[in-house]
Amino acid sequence: MRKTPNWAAAIVWCAMGGVALALAGCASSTDATSILNADPPEKMYADADALMNKGKFEDAARKFEDLDRSHPYSPEARRSIVLAAYAYYKAGKAPEAIASAERYTVMHPGTKDAPLAHHIIASAYFDDMNPSNRDQAATRKALEQLKILKSRYPDSTYAQNADNRIRIAEDTLAASEMEVGRYYMKQKNFVAAINRFKVVVSDFQTTAHVEEALMRLTECYMALGVTHEAQTAVAVLGHNFPQSKWYRDAYALLKSDGLAPQQSNDSWITKAWKAVPKLGLGGPG
Repeated sequence: MRKTPNWAAAIVWCAMGGVALALAGCASSTDATSILNADPPEKMYADADALMNKGKFEDAARKFEDLDRSHPYSPEARRSIVLAAYAYYKAGKAPEAIASAERYTVMHPGTKDAPLAHHIIASAYFDDMNPSNRDQAATRKALEQLKILKSRYPDSTYAQNADNRIRIAEDTLAASEMEVGRYYMKQKNFVAAINRFKVVVSDFQTTAHVEEALMRLTECYMALGVTHEAQTAVAVLGHNFPQSKWYRDAYALLKSDGLAPQQSNDSWITKAWKAVPKLGLGGPG
């Protein structure tokens, strides 16, 4: 005998499935409803701006992000990304500020607010810089962004104000290399020490640490018996910093071994120094 379908059971099954689907889509439907019911972009922008003026920076950042999500093609959306980054920075939320500003630089490079985005990234990393005896990852990232400002956007206000921060970052990195180099010297690991002092002479010639770095290179090369490099280090030191106490010490060290300063054109020190025209041997100024 042919069985009739159990329509009641089928209806119950479909109803249960519908409930499950509704529960599964609850979160996404809330987001969708939020977007569908969003205020016009100009109102959202004004509301976020008002929150900024009240010092409610984190709330302002979220409002700017809501604007970008709700009206991604509106004229206000692009600027809302960088303003969200700025608001997060003012709220002390460095990771969020960096993420938002980096998103802007990827999506809108070279635009009017790109210098501000790089400035926010640089500032967040600069604020997180460690002393010279600790990890320097944040210092390197800050310096990278500051140099981008100077090279890509030289006429921007942020680039014009970056010079002092660049000097501080470079000085911190040079000091860090010097500390590690001195440590290796104490361990009599002269090759490792030379590699650290070499960074200072090659990359941070405008810092005060370069004078000591040249003196320490003299000591290391003398210890290894590489006298022509020691003589070159002292020659460069004496030519550029004749009144330096580090030059007097380096000169005395050479003299104690019957040597005198003598520049070798094949030395990496000479080549590195000539790469900086204002301070290079035989260069102008």
